[in-house]
Amino acid sequence: MRLSRYFLPILRETPKEAEIVSHRLMLRAGMIRQEAAGIYAWLPLGLKVLNKVNAIVREEQNRSGAIELLMPTIQSADLWRESGRYDAYGKEMLRIQDRHDRDMLFGPTNEEMVTEIFRGYVRSYKDLPLNLYHIQWKFRDEVRPRFGVMRSREFLMKDAYSFDLDQAGAVHSYNKMFVAYLRTFSRMGLKAIPMRADTGPIGGNLSHEFIILASTGESEVFCHADYLNFDIPPADTNFDDVAGLQSTVDKWTSLYAATSEMHDEAAFNAVSEDKKMSARGIEVGHIFYFGTKYSEPMGAKVMGPDGQEKPVHMGSYGIGPSRLIAAIIEASHDENGIIWPEAVAPFDVAVLNLKIGDAATDAASERLYRELGAAGRDVLYDDRDERPGGKFATADLIGVPWQILVGPKGLAEGKVELKNRATGDREHLALDDVVARLTIRK
Repeated sequence: MRLSRYFLPILRETPKEAEIVSHRLMLRAGMIRQEAAGIYAWLPLGLKVLNKVNAIVREEQNRSGAIELLMPTIQSADLWRESGRYDAYGKEMLRIQDRHDRDMLFGPTNEEMVTEIFRGYVRSYKDLPLNLYHIQWKFRDEVRPRFGVMRSREFLMKDAYSFDLDQAGAVHSYNKMFVAYLRTFSRMGLKAIPMRADTGPIGGNLSHEFIILASTGESEVFCHADYLNFDIPPADTNFDDVAGLQSTVDKWTSLYAATSEMHDEAAFNAVSEDKKMSARGIEVGHIFYFGTKYSEPMGAKVMGPDGQEKPVHMGSYGIGPSRLIAAIIEASHDENGIIWPEAVAPFDVAVLNLKIGDAATDAASERLYRELGAAGRDVLYDDRDERPGGKFATADLIGVPWQILVGPKGLAEGKVELKNRATGDREHLALDDVVARLTIRK
């Protein structure tokens, strides 16, 4: 993409309404624009990142055996009355009526609808286990939306819903999602620590929040330092291996880890002093087993092997891709702007032509732009007639992982400068070696 033809409305001044780093940088980098309180338009740069995050989420859900569908955003209130949640949900639910005065709502979540879909088609235990997921915009009318897309009213959510014959099967489905989440966040350059979460009135102990550590996190968390060195489950993990998955989950829940709401001071004090960690954290995912809470009242039953009908056991599993982008920025930035992990960066590499109109720099920049694109790299070519300082600032602000500086002085020696955004390391390369240097990292 040529920057002269791209829509990148960068702000030079820090918006006054932005309270946290991610909100400031997303506005300044032209990723989002506020259209109403807690409601944002995703501009081209932001959408590119959002699509890359979604792709990783989707790949890991599919790898675990979950199946994608897409449910509507507008739901009938009747479904929520069946589960008993319509009146109990509160003012966060946006309630509306259609032209026939039927009660409808803009879905804040999809347990009721997916249960209705399940009960319409599945009758036998032979069709289980089943995990259905989608990536969909949702709306919750937060009383005080703030922090940009970190706590907005309209947000993108990946929500998955598992269906099993009994609790043992449901635990295995839960473990699949647990492992899938570890892999998902790791691929985005994040170390997410699963922490025991409150299960509310349902009871039990199967609920975990996945927390990333960031100095600007929204809440205090407490954990064992060894979590930072745990190995992430590999891509060839066998998700049908019941014992193997349980072993992985056991390892990742064997040490102390709790949010401030679940913190047990006595248990934390039992951790050796050199292993205690207290820090700020950001929730990036939540998984939950809730048994027959929805299947029982809504009649989602299957015929078991004994010939008896029984309500299925369910779980729900959420990741907010739009919120996750803000969390990544909170965890990875500096005074100059965003530092994207390569897997989710909007562009892989930026070619900065430092002297537009110079025959040598124009030719070299065009060559790199064409050859890197042909090699499968997503390239942003800064071909604007602007001073080098402005180009450096733009590339740093939007966080492109690799920057190629093409200037007359370097080209006189047949070289260009390659800068790593994350480390600041620089190296001089022959023009012929640049594409090989960057494509080998793909």
